[in-house]
Amino acid sequence: MTAQGATVLGLKATPFILFVLIFVGFGIASEPFLSVQSFENIVKQASFIGIVAIGLTFVMLTGGIDLSVGTNMYVSTVVAGLLMAEYDVSPWLAFLGCVATGVAFGAVNAFLIVRLGMVPFIVTLGTLVAGRGLGLQLTESRGVMLPNDMLRFGSGDTFGVPNPILVFLIVAVFAQILLSSTPIGRHIYAVGADAKAAEKAGIGKGRTVAAAYLICGGCAGLGGFVGVSQLGIVNAGFGEFAELLAIAAAVLGGTSLFGGVGSVLPGTVLGAVLIQMVQSGLVFLRVDIYLQPLIQAFIIFVAVILDSVRNAILGRMARRMIRVEGKD
Repeated sequence: MTAQGATVLGLKATPFILFVLIFVGFGIASEPFLSVQSFENIVKQASFIGIVAIGLTFVMLTGGIDLSVGTNMYVSTVVAGLLMAEYDVSPWLAFLGCVATGVAFGAVNAFLIVRLGMVPFIVTLGTLVAGRGLGLQLTESRGVMLPNDMLRFGSGDTFGVPNPILVFLIVAVFAQILLSSTPIGRHIYAVGADAKAAEKAGIGKGRTVAAAYLICGGCAGLGGFVGVSQLGIVNAGFGEFAELLAIAAAVLGGTSLFGGVGSVLPGTVLGAVLIQMVQSGLVFLRVDIYLQPLIQAFIIFVAVILDSVRNAILGRMARRMIRVEGKD
């Protein structure tokens, strides 16, 4: 392997190296942090934000953004909770209702962005506020208690694997296959890399972007369902700031905010676990609860800067290699 190849390989592995360094760092500071049980809890707690971040990765790969995923989680789980509490619907039917609500929420975003040509940032900022208001109207700001079957699912396991982690892994594998081995996945990358070139190649930009928002909406509903299954209640604050954590997870995993670059496995999955690992590590170290958000934000900020520098270096190296090949 050439020196340049080794450099590229090292730069591409930056998210993983960062993950290991932070994990070992917290482990040295607090030995119990390195236990299997501790790591299992971290992944379990990261599962619902991770699922939401996976859906958001599809949108970001097209060059778009969805600021309403946290509100989508809240509204979808409110619908599921009310179906179970008010209409005695089974948890499985409520689950389908939750995901369907998430997809419908994504469809509203897709319609406004694709059909009406509105800016994704403004559209999803608007649906973030409007959706939260709708959820509060439906619940009258009260928490919706969930049946014990939901808690049993959230705290249970299948073949020794906690259910939230199992769902997280299934969604991640399915999403990665969708992105890397299907036409819609290739279209998403093509639209994100160069929308005009993709349209000239016969790819329907509108359909591709709409599909990304629908997938994102469905993942938000699913992530919300997994999240409340661990809590047993849908309260008014559920999902607040989840969009920021999901965006951070995708970016930390190597997804570009400008589209066309990124992956679910290991990318976004690694980013979601990394964020939760920082949160859990600060708890293990018994850091002042008021300082934890500041330290967490600082670590994420540094990680994003390192990732941006890495992408810039990789971009320069790629352009240099194209010029060299062009001369040949």
